[in-house]
Amino acid sequence: MCGLGRAQCDEFDPGEYYSGDYFSGGRTDGYVDYQGTEAVLRREFSHSLEFIRRHHVSGRLLEIGCAYGFFLEEATTFYDVTGIEIADAAAHSCRERGLHVVTGIADERYLAQLGMMDVIVMLDVIEHLPDPRATLALCHRYLNPGGIIVITTGDFGSLFARLAGAHWRLMTPPQHLWYFTPESLKLMARSLGLSVVAFDHPWKFVPLSLIAFQASRMLGFRYLGRFPGSRVGIPVNFFDAMRCVIRKC
Repeated sequence: MCGLGRAQCDEFDPGEYYSGDYFSGGRTDGYVDYQGTEAVLRREFSHSLEFIRRHHVSGRLLEIGCAYGFFLEEATTFYDVTGIEIADAAAHSCRERGLHVVTGIADERYLAQLGMMDVIVMLDVIEHLPDPRATLALCHRYLNPGGIIVITTGDFGSLFARLAGAHWRLMTPPQHLWYFTPESLKLMARSLGLSVVAFDHPWKFVPLSLIAFQASRMLGFRYLGRFPGSRVGIPVNFFDAMRCVIRKC
């Protein structure tokens, strides 16, 4: 596919990698304090929902890679929500708060159990998947006609990514296995008979603590303490992250 990048990580085990410490600073390419940034993330997810509802206003919604369920909780106002999350601690936290979330990966078994959906959301998830095209094809099969798939991921073809090269902030194997350009993402969708109906590079509210955590990794050192700023979010846009809405006809 045009502009598609792939990291070689043959012995990578997602089940082991995405454990509880991935969300709490245990991985330099993960999150420093995901739960502590809840207020900032909810603000960002609220804006994401406004965008999603322009394309499909209600119905059954599945989030793949739902983490601690903050997006799902925001979405319950408008949709009948469910989620899939590989990290057991995060999925368990979702269930404790009354969300319908299963622990595992998006495969035929789970999607058959969950049933047909109107909206499927993958927020910064597709780049983590062993086989993105197979997952997108699976989503296609379990999406109602007229339903949408919403994807956010890095833009490997962006000016910022090209200038940064191997030091690009999203070049973090084995966490990120795939690197998409707008063209490669659109070609993959169209090869499955799906229509791309919206595409942009949105601004995001990002926790200040995550910015500092990622900056420390890029500068080559590991911060051993707690980052301040988990409850502070700032609008950020390097125009190297894209959002795509794909519709099933």
